[in-house]
Amino acid sequence: MDVRAIAKNTGVSARKVRLLADLVRGKKVNEALALLRFVPSPNAGLVAKAIKSAAANAENTFQLSPDDLRISRIYADGARTLKRYLPRSRGRASEIKKRSSHITVIVSDQER
Repeated sequence: MDVRAIAKNTGVSARKVRLLADLVRGKKVNEALALLRFVPSPNAGLVAKAIKSAAANAENTFQLSPDDLRISRIYADGARTLKRYLPRSRGRASEIKKRSSHITVIVSDQER
C-alpha cells in the first residue's frame, strides 16, 4: 500500500531539498528520521516533517504500523519563483529569483 504526503510551497529551492531526499530514499521511516536529525542542514526539518506526515497518513488512514514503513519514493519539484530586483549601476536592475519547492514523500509497507 502506497501512502503519500506533499509539502507545498516550501521556502527552499528544489536543488537543496534533493540533496536531503537522496540521503533518505529507500530507508525505513524511523531510520530516515534519525538520520535527518543529525544532518547539519536547516532544511532537514522540512523533509522530516513531510516524512512524518506520510507516516501519520499511513497509520491513521490505513492502520499500517509505522515501524514497517519504508520510503519508496521521495522527490522535490520546483514551485513558484518570486522575482525580486536589485538596483545596479548605471540605472540597471538585476533579477533575483527566490525559488521554492514541493516535497512529495511516498511510503510503502512493501519491499521494493
